[in-house]
Amino acid sequence: MIAIIKYNGGNVSSVQNALNRLDVDSVITDDFETIRNADKIIFPGVGEASSTMDLLRQKGLDKLIPTLQQPVLGICLGMQLMCGRNEEGNTFGMGIFDIEVKKFPPLDLVPHMGWNTFHNINSPLFAEIEPENDVYFVHSYYCELSPYTTSVCDYILPFSASLQKDNFFAVQFHPEKSGSIGNKILTNFLKLNS
Repeated sequence: MIAIIKYNGGNVSSVQNALNRLDVDSVITDDFETIRNADKIIFPGVGEASSTMDLLRQKGLDKLIPTLQQPVLGICLGMQLMCGRNEEGNTFGMGIFDIEVKKFPPLDLVPHMGWNTFHNINSPLFAEIEPENDVYFVHSYYCELSPYTTSVCDYILPFSASLQKDNFFAVQFHPEKSGSIGNKILTNFLKLNS
């Protein structure tokens, strides 16, 4: 069973719809026991960092998520909230990835929105996926490059398109909106061993 963490993240239902297209059962929940007992966890997100972290703290999810032992996939804001300090609202995330989230400098259109390539791929999420494929991004803040980086995208500057640490995986792009490549990435995540 796949648990999609329920909070004010705007793309929760679109992630569930993507799983439905893959004939995968899932539940949208903030129940601790349901989350702990799920085979895989998806932590999606579209929204503003500080108000979202406040909501996660109110529900205790900020303490639960870092303790999970099964594969966890953060998406977009979900990825950013798994990091440390975020320049958006001077927010402190869950610190799973000890890196900063910064705002793009105004050297091009911000937010970075639309299809873009990712490269330097190095993760089980990208099994059987060729580099230089396009995936769909919508974000004004980015995760800096780090030892956790498992793929890179270039927009204004190079940034982490994905991260991994132990059982925690994260992508800045939206696999649920990235067509066949996104479906393959979700399928690869679902095939990971717990």
